[in-house]
This record gives sequence, structure tokens and C-alpha cells, in this order.
Amino acid sequence: MAKLKIVYPVCCGADVHRDFLVACIASTDAAGITTYDSKRFSTYSGDLRKLSTWLTDHNCRDICMESTGKYWFPVHNILEPLGFNVVVSHPKFVKAIKGKKTDKKDAMWIADLFKHDLVRGSFIPPPDIRQLRDLCRYWVKLSAYVTGEKNRAQNCLTVSNFKLDDVFSSVFGKSATAITDQLLLHLGEPFDVAPFVDKRCKTPVDVIQTAVDGAFSPEQATKLQIIRRHMSNLDELKDSLERLIFKLAEPYKSEIALLLTVPGIHEPMTAIRIIAEIGADMSVFESAKHLCSWAGLAPQNNESAGKKKTTRIGKAGAYIKPLLVQVALAASRTKSATEISGKYQSLKKRRGGKKARIAIARRILTAIYHMFSKSEAYNAALYQKSEKVPEKRMVTTEQAIAILCSQGIIVKEEHIFPPQVVKALVMV
Repeated sequence: MAKLKIVYPVCCGADVHRDFLVACIASTDAAGITTYDSKRFSTYSGDLRKLSTWLTDHNCRDICMESTGKYWFPVHNILEPLGFNVVVSHPKFVKAIKGKKTDKKDAMWIADLFKHDLVRGSFIPPPDIRQLRDLCRYWVKLSAYVTGEKNRAQNCLTVSNFKLDDVFSSVFGKSATAITDQLLLHLGEPFDVAPFVDKRCKTPVDVIQTAVDGAFSPEQATKLQIIRRHMSNLDELKDSLERLIFKLAEPYKSEIALLLTVPGIHEPMTAIRIIAEIGADMSVFESAKHLCSWAGLAPQNNESAGKKKTTRIGKAGAYIKPLLVQVALAASRTKSATEISGKYQSLKKRRGGKKARIAIARRILTAIYHMFSKSEAYNAALYQKSEKVPEKRMVTTEQAIAILCSQGIIVKEEHIFPPQVVKALVMV
């Protein structure tokens, strides 16, 4: 029986918790005998510096730990600048057997797996990308808060018998906002809406006048005023956050310019959010397929006894996957991107809209991988099908008959094809 190769003769496994961690150093000598030394540290910065000193005293520069929420961040922040090789792994790769678990055994188990290089490390971007990622994700949260407040404001109008959503495409547009200001100002008293309707509005003024035939209760009016103040504050916070994000993204101007050539990516903020999630260095991913799998855009492999149980995509990519799906939808509606819109419509007819969106999102992410790897702009010609028909294409007799039927030729069952005709059809 072949022995597993020891890649890290001296390494450390750490079981990290909120208040403390248990570290276990596994030292393997020339004879293949491993000795273990375990020690417990708190997660305060001072004790984590003692951890780094303890690792240095044992000549250990490689450490592996489980990615438990945010608890691994303090350990990583202390050890990374000191030159340690810190590997953060998903819990499913280092999970121990139930019933045999203690903090000390967990640390020893992680060290045993890591010394044989059996642990797959998670993608940890550089510090500047990590900061950009954190700010972009907070920007997404603020956007969600704004959307939630808009829904609450819409509910206030609906329960007060105001039907602005029926006469305006957006309740928060210029005309609708001006009319809402007057509704809050008059509180049930009728007024003429004509001076507040923009000239470009397609809805007749008399229809808009009937839509504002309602009345705010004092409670609903106060609630709507609070909601609008909150929305205004959120908009100011988003603007401040965007300025900080654009400042941090200045070193990646060339990558942003490349992403803006991709169909569906029309705004620099969208490009920055993609860079914040995947980074700009594609060498950390083995291939474009690995990147798509990491982003949760690849089907699962779950086969047993020759039967595939599921091919659904995974839950990974909680932030990058929805963003790429939005980009895919925008690209499928872009008239100039025929290579995307045509493929989307083709897949939508055969597999449905949801699978088509995921397929297009994966295609776009694959293109981004190669664009960053080669520092080249998006090239639509690489995705367009050649109109030239191959000189020789082998098809079966049934396929040849189907080709004739697709050309409008009626083929009846009683037709008997001579061998020379069948041969000619097969070589179409």
C-alpha cells in the first residue's frame, strides 16, 4: 500500500473559535514519525502575537485553519504580514467524524490533512481587494435598504387610496415626487396636479388628477415622511461610499476598461464589483472552469451507481452569481451583442429561462477570465458561429430525412430510397 507523501514536514492546524483557538504543530522527522504539540491561545491580538512567536520557535511557517464565519480574520490579519503561509479551508474539507470531536482533536486532524496537502485552500484575495470587496458588499446592502424603503413608501400610498403607480412608470420620478410633496403638504385637501406634471409625461393630466383622489391619515403621513428622510440619508451614504470605492479602484483602471467592453456591463460600478469578488489576477484559479465552479455557475457532480442524482448549481457565489445573472440579462437584451442574445434565445426555448441565464452568466465569466489572463478586450467574433457549412458531415439516414423535412420536402414512409440516394444523403 502506497504511503501518502508528506508535503509539509512541519505545519500547524488551528481550530478557531470566537474567543480562543487551539493550535497543533505536527512535526515529521526523516523516519516518517510525527509528533504533535498543542497549545491554546485567545483571539486577542496580543495572544495572537504569542502564537506567531510560538510557531517561529518551532520553525513552523505553514498554518491551516477552518473558515468559520469571520473568526479566522483576526488570526489571518496577524500572521499574514509576518510571512506565514496561511491556508483557510472550507469546513467540508476538514470536517472530522462526529462523536470523536474535541478542539484538540480537530486541530490535530487539520494538521494531519494539511501535512499531506489534502486540504484545498479557499481563495483569499490580496488586502486591497479584500477592502474593496467589503465596501462593495456594503454598497449592495445599502441598495437593498433603499429598495425596501421604496416598497414601504409605495405601501403608504396604496393604503391611502393614492394610485400613482398606475399613472407613472416610477413613483419616485420627477413628477410623482413633486405630487407626493403636495399630497403631504395639503393632507386631503384637493389641488391641481397640472403644474407638477412634466411635459414629457404620457399620461393625461385628468387621469393623474383622478389617481390622487385619496387622503393620508396622520399616522401614514408621518410614516411616509420618515421613510423619505431615511431614503435621502441612504442616498447620501451611498454617494459617500461610492466615492471611497472609486478611490480604492483607481489602481485597476485598465481592468475596469476591459470589463466595460463586455456586453451587459455598462457602468463602472458593475465592473468594480466584479473585480472586488474575483480579483484581477487569474493565476489563482487553475482554469476558467475552476473559476465558474467557485462562482457557483457549474453543475454539481452527484453520481452513484451510474445514476446522476442532481445537476443543480451550487450555493457558492452569493454576491458574484446574482451580479453576473443581471449582466447576462442585460447582455441578452443588447441588440448589438447577437452572439449573446441569439444563444440566450436558443437556450431559453430548449431549457427554459433560468438555465439560459445561468449559461450566459457562465459564458461571460469565462470570457472575463481569458480577458484578464491575456489583457485583451472582449472579442465578439470568438463567440459567433461560422456560416460556412463543413464539406463532409456524417449523419444517419434518419438525420438526413430530418434535414430534408426541415427544407420543406415531404418524405413519406412508403418512399424507398435506392442505395445511391441514401449514400448521397448521408454525405450531406
